[in-house]
Amino acid sequence: MNATRFQVGYKFETLALIPATWAETSRNYIESRESLVVRNYAQYCSVVRTGFGKSRLILAGEVDALWDAKPCRPDDPINWVELKTAATPLSDRDVLKYERKLLKFWIQSFLLGVPKIIVGFRNKEGILQSLEELETSQIPRLVKQRGKGTWDGNLCIRLKSTIVGEGVWRIRKREKGTVIETFRIEESGHGNILSRDFLTWRSQSGQGHVS
Repeated sequence: MNATRFQVGYKFETLALIPATWAETSRNYIESRESLVVRNYAQYCSVVRTGFGKSRLILAGEVDALWDAKPCRPDDPINWVELKTAATPLSDRDVLKYERKLLKFWIQSFLLGVPKIIVGFRNKEGILQSLEELETSQIPRLVKQRGKGTWDGNLCIRLKSTIVGEGVWRIRKREKGTVIETFRIEESGHGNILSRDFLTWRSQSGQGHVS
C-alpha cells in the first residue's frame, strides 16, 4: 500500500508539472501528460541560510516545482511550490490524520522557504478528487481555527530553538503517547554523525574545529 501511495504522488507530480513555462511547452506535451512514464529524479534543490536562537544553519532540500520562473536577480525570492497528496477526509479520524500530515507539510516547506503547497486529495483507489492550495505561512492558523488544534506552530519553533544548540540532544515520544521529551545527552560534540573524512576536510580547509 505504501508503494502505491508513492506511485500516486509521483503521478500527481507528472500530471501537474511541465518542464518549462507554459509558453515554452508544446501543446502536444501538455495534452499527453496523462500517458507519460512517471519519473521521480527531476527536482529542484532549495538552499537557505536560517537560524534558531543563537544557532545558524544552512539547510538544503528537494523542492517539486516553481510557480512561474526563476527570478533574474539571485537575491530575489523564488516562488517554490511543493506538491502533496492525501486521502480525502471522510470522518473525524481522517481529519485528525490529515491535520498531523499538515504538520509535516508545513515544517518541510517552512524551513526551505517554500511559500505555497498544493494538496491533491485522492480516494482509496488513488483517483484525484479535489485540490487545495495552501499558503505555507497560514497553515498553523488554519489548523488552530478550522481544525482540531493538534499542533501549534509557535511551540514547534520554540522546541526547535531549544534543541538546535550546543551538545547532542535526544527527542523521545513513547508509543501512543502525546508528550515529546527532549534532553541533552552530551554537553558538546556531534553524536558521531559526522564522518572522519568530513572532520579532516573541515580542519584542513580552515573552517574550524567541530567539537
